[in-house]
Amino acid sequence: MLKLLGLKQPVVLIVLTDIIAFILLYYYKKPADHYILLTGLLVISLIITTYFIIVKRRLGDEYLFLIVSMLVSMGFAMIYRLDKYMGSRQVVWFAAGIILFFLSYTFFLKIKILEKLMLYYIVVSVLLFGATLVLGQSIKGSTNWIFIGGYSFQPSEVIKIIFVFTLACFFKRSDQVIFGSIRLGFEKLGRLYRLAFMSVSFMFMGFLVLQREWGTTLLLFLIYISLLYVLDNNTVFFLINTAAAAAGGVAGALFVNHIKVRIDIWLNPWADIAGKGYQVTQSLFAMGSGGFFGTGIGMGRPDLIPEAGTDFIFAAICEEMGIFGGAAVVLLYFILTYRGIKIALSVKDVFIKTVALGLTCMFGFQTFIIIGGVIKLIPLTGITLPFISYGGSSLTTSFIALGILQAISQISSEGERSEEIAGE
Repeated sequence: MLKLLGLKQPVVLIVLTDIIAFILLYYYKKPADHYILLTGLLVISLIITTYFIIVKRRLGDEYLFLIVSMLVSMGFAMIYRLDKYMGSRQVVWFAAGIILFFLSYTFFLKIKILEKLMLYYIVVSVLLFGATLVLGQSIKGSTNWIFIGGYSFQPSEVIKIIFVFTLACFFKRSDQVIFGSIRLGFEKLGRLYRLAFMSVSFMFMGFLVLQREWGTTLLLFLIYISLLYVLDNNTVFFLINTAAAAAGGVAGALFVNHIKVRIDIWLNPWADIAGKGYQVTQSLFAMGSGGFFGTGIGMGRPDLIPEAGTDFIFAAICEEMGIFGGAAVVLLYFILTYRGIKIALSVKDVFIKTVALGLTCMFGFQTFIIIGGVIKLIPLTGITLPFISYGGSSLTTSFIALGILQAISQISSEGERSEEIAGE
């Protein structure tokens, strides 16, 4: 039936995976809830429709959305299994994410002055940081949520994308629009240009430190230093940035109690297994009990893991889908990162190349940071697993970033077709 619709084998496999997952959830929930099947039908319809539009309209790399669809599907299965209400909300955020995916795709292609708006990016980010510090509420030690009515919003998720655009403007070294006809060419400042570059980048991280958003701070630094390594040829400047970050990290480990606690838990969570080390140890127990093939959806106890639907959803997946299921998640992120790097390499414009590489680094490093913390490879930081963890801010902003990457893949494919025509 699916092949009659003209769908290729990868999307057929994703649809079959969703069908199996939602049928298992239907039989797992007692009494039987027909709403689960309707939810599954909605998710499958959204995936097929979006993929059909991408292929028929030739909107660039079709595999980006397929990879993300598989990640989202695994997230749905686990979140719905943990909490029906959370699963229903996640489907709504998924639908909103699809809309934002197409909007960001269109916006990036249509707006031609994005490389000239660096100061606007900085001002908007400062305003968001300020609003978070003044209006934000502290959750788990971090002041990173703004509540409006019955809804919550995490500004740092949007700031990650703005940060990438800001870095891209610096690397482009083009005249920056301030207001109207007033312009400032930062490249004309000579050596001060690098100082401004470094200062603005660390300003972003400094605001996150004030919010005690350690995971996002680390993520922004890894994006920044990776882009610096790839796109800049000044070894001294690279070492200065690395030394500054290392000094900040050592100072935090020595003098900031929150970081010291995280490091102590990382080194020996068993010392306080019923207290501060409970989350990490329960994660390790869950992954160990799942074995290679998992206990099966609905047959494990991921509810014993604190924050199983958000920070520790990878441990929940490993328990019920096994080590092989966890490895599949990691491989999907590897493929997503590979596709993103391939897209970045295929475009010539420095601004667009930097945006593509920055967003790819954002997905890749964010995955490494959270999975590394869950498996006790690195100290735990509270960030989400892209496209899988529960949360509207995380899911929708991830789809915005994906839409921009999709637009860049379209630019790349158009350039390749133009070269083929010229060669003929």
